[in-house]
Amino acid sequence: MLTIGDFARASRLSAKALRRYDELGLLPPARVDPFTGYRYYAEEQLERARLIAWLRGIGMPLAEVGRVCALYASDASGAARAIRGYWARVESETAARRDLAASLVDRLKGPTEMTDETADETADAATDETADAATGGTADGTAGRPAFVLRTAVRLDRGLVRAAQQDAAHAGPHLLAVADGYGPEGGRAALAAVGALEAVPPPAPSARAGDVLNALEDAVRAADGAVSGLAESGTTLTAAVWTGGRLALAHVGDSRAYLLRDGAFVRLTRDHTVVQALVDAGELDPAEAADRPDRALLLKALDGGNAAPEPELGVHETRPGDRYLLCTDGLSAVAPADDIRRALAAGVGPDEAAEALVALARERGGPDNVACVVADVVPA
Repeated sequence: MLTIGDFARASRLSAKALRRYDELGLLPPARVDPFTGYRYYAEEQLERARLIAWLRGIGMPLAEVGRVCALYASDASGAARAIRGYWARVESETAARRDLAASLVDRLKGPTEMTDETADETADAATDETADAATGGTADGTAGRPAFVLRTAVRLDRGLVRAAQQDAAHAGPHLLAVADGYGPEGGRAALAAVGALEAVPPPAPSARAGDVLNALEDAVRAADGAVSGLAESGTTLTAAVWTGGRLALAHVGDSRAYLLRDGAFVRLTRDHTVVQALVDAGELDPAEAADRPDRALLLKALDGGNAAPEPELGVHETRPGDRYLLCTDGLSAVAPADDIRRALAAGVGPDEAAEALVALARERGGPDNVACVVADVVPA
């Protein structure tokens, strides 16, 4: 038997940590002296103690440490998979924070007002009056008619395989959203999440980037609460708030947002999936990701659990002629990105483009529900 001091030195855990783990039932001592209260540990407990130390070393919360240790006692391979799943979530969350940090750096380099002018870099002769109009203001600071608005279209399609529609979508003058529900109440979950986002008010002319992002983050939390109580069900959510000059995005799950600008097609969101986390970590080639059977295994979703997931947030400058697409994976998982780009770049309006995207998914078997929103930045 080892005293708590000897066991602490051998396991690289402090005596204070050992007492805490005893209280939590993670690592109770082999024997406690009934008179002195001294704790004594068996050498066989060192392996579990070291595992706890290593798991805490990678930042794993104590509740998950307990589950992994319990699993390790009967299924070492299962414990290894649990650790890998935890680290995949860490990688995904780190990548999302990196994107937000980059967005913040860009914001701090220049003006922070959400109502800054919409700059068309190809126009060399833009006047101050035109720039003010693009933000909904005038040279003397009074409110005016915005120079640019969103022209939108939304399409929902059940697909050719699914018995029910579990996707939801919204396209309004200031809010775009798509949601992909799952589980027995997935359709209700998606509708509830989108409904919660519809409560986000139009940004005020003086709204700052942080104000709009905070409102979006609060709405995502409300959406998670709206899903609460739907047994074994949840939903993804990708939403954007238009301010007249910028698009603020909030994203949870594997639905996506894209931008088509001057022929270039850019994905604005990162999938919160195990497969994407492995790609981000360099453990999986992106070309192999689409063929993985677990490609839809989510790391983040709105499910009304104990803690709402942190959404991926970002702010993107808009230009006249930009075309945005928000869609569920019923489209993005079955249609190659080049085909989606061609459908968006075909020179047709949002309605025709949205119809073409639904047809694209159906041409590939329509294995899942599809929700898509197409939004163009056009003159008012």
